[in-house]
Amino acid sequence: MKTPTMLLLLVGALIFSGAGLVRSDASDHRYKEGDTVPLYANKVGPFHNPSETYRYFDLAFCVPEGVKEKKEAFGEVLNGDRLVSAPYKLNFRDEKDSEVYCKKKLSKEEVKQFRKAVEKAYYFQMYYDDLPIWGFIGKVDKEIKSDPSEHRYVLYKHIQFEILYNNDRVIEISARMDPHSLVDLTEDKEVDAEFMYTVKLKETETPFEKRMEKYSMSSSLPHHLEIHWFSIINSCVTVLLLTGFLATILMRVLKNDFMKYAQDEEAADDQEETGWKYIHGDVFRFPTHNSLFAASLGCSLCTSLINSTIFFSISSLYLTFAFFHLSSISTVFIFMLALVGVFYPYNRGALFTALVVIYALTSGIAGYTSASFYCQLEGKSWVRNLLLTGCLFCGPLFLTFCFLNTVAITYTATAALPFGTIVVIVLIWTLVTSPLLVLGGIAGKNSKSEFQAPCRTTKYPREVPPLPWYRSALPQMAMAGFLPFSAIYIELYYIFASVWGHRIYTIYSILFIVFIILIIVTAFITVALTYFQLAAEDHQWWWRSFLCGGSTGLFIYAYCLYYYYARSDMSGFMQTSFFFGYMACICYGFFLMLGTVGFRAALLFVRHIYRSIKCE
Repeated sequence: MKTPTMLLLLVGALIFSGAGLVRSDASDHRYKEGDTVPLYANKVGPFHNPSETYRYFDLAFCVPEGVKEKKEAFGEVLNGDRLVSAPYKLNFRDEKDSEVYCKKKLSKEEVKQFRKAVEKAYYFQMYYDDLPIWGFIGKVDKEIKSDPSEHRYVLYKHIQFEILYNNDRVIEISARMDPHSLVDLTEDKEVDAEFMYTVKLKETETPFEKRMEKYSMSSSLPHHLEIHWFSIINSCVTVLLLTGFLATILMRVLKNDFMKYAQDEEAADDQEETGWKYIHGDVFRFPTHNSLFAASLGCSLCTSLINSTIFFSISSLYLTFAFFHLSSISTVFIFMLALVGVFYPYNRGALFTALVVIYALTSGIAGYTSASFYCQLEGKSWVRNLLLTGCLFCGPLFLTFCFLNTVAITYTATAALPFGTIVVIVLIWTLVTSPLLVLGGIAGKNSKSEFQAPCRTTKYPREVPPLPWYRSALPQMAMAGFLPFSAIYIELYYIFASVWGHRIYTIYSILFIVFIILIIVTAFITVALTYFQLAAEDHQWWWRSFLCGGSTGLFIYAYCLYYYYARSDMSGFMQTSFFFGYMACICYGFFLMLGTVGFRAALLFVRHIYRSIKCE
């Protein structure tokens, strides 16, 4: 298979072209005095509901003549960007002093619309030479009256732009709303509004290459960074001490077991065996529902953090694809791209394009893994297994997407994907993903690999002895998921604040460390619980190890409930649907990925201990 080579070529291409994935009309970002610098109005929406955004001119702003829509790249559309030419003219090094660009009489309906937007803390977003601009459209004056019904609603009508330039390039732009130039929207009556803007220029020595650094400063300020690192180190040390303590105990117990079984073999061959050696004839008995089990392992290679987390600082529509088909291998590549700076703040479209392409290419790995392992489990219906692999994660995600996209269309929000974009995604899935899945499945079926078991499996299974309640599946899953979740708990807040808020996440080194610790802790705790299960003479460990490893995903979804109701100000049906709908898909992806990590670690452990003893 050539998939790994294709992935390497993709990574190299993205690294060298990442900075060019988003370009303005002036592609080299160099201008002469008086040149037109591209300024686009993007979207507006409630500040606390990041998924609920609308087109800029859905509000009753002055619409200039000849409004042009910018042709967005594929990744920009997934990001929810809908750029149109803005009503302001900010030519290069052209200073303006309170220039009126629009006089408009707002009707009663338009006043109501603006008042509702002000009440929900609507903000706007623009892009000037690919530099983002934000500002609130108005404010609620609560100083005069405490009764909400008597608050004063005002609309800002004067924007003050400050532009920093270095020679022939734009370095920075900021927008400040004049607090003294307001339109009163409190009463339902027509009002006259005179919208104006001011442009102030300032020269700076900041080089063009560093102009995006200001957007990541909030997450990398020395004070914040020190607290962040201290919290992560404290959490990691605690988890590692616990795992080290458990590892020491487990190693001692195993050593005692090996010595005991060796003495038993020398003393009497007919002595009754006890403990995990007693079930050596059943421990490698294939699990029930082997097709679903193999499909879960294959599909997990196509779902992960970032799976997750790769939770980068992006809009909620990233969630549509960030966890769509991302493999453990893909996660590593995405981390590599992040660490080398491809996904710098507001590089619109780079991450989404990378995710979709990598998703399509890794489907071949998923098909190979699933079909190969299914054949090792002596499965016969490998075609059905491939179909199950392709639908196990994509099916629930597709249904979730259909529902949420319908909600977004009902709200006329920019989160609704255009029909053309949906067609492109379907074509990618039909012409790239599915064929690679089938080719990978055929290669896996023809690999002729056999399951390596150090012990011969008996013809009839032993009966599992009655076990106490705390050794059943649910209590074991609760214990297995708590420790890995505690390792990532602190970082989850920063990730959620980025994905479901406006904070920018750029400390990918910390994220990568936390991801590695999550994998290690998940593998270890699953191994420990598998040993205790086998010591209790329960040989049905296959599905149990998978469920225990993946149980961290359930803890993350429980954290979603806490974050939504206790740490955020999100509200409304659309935002609630998007948050819990896409987080359910993300946590499901975590479940599959970490479940595979747990099973693979348990399989290595079980093979090792049974290879170390003499089994007749």
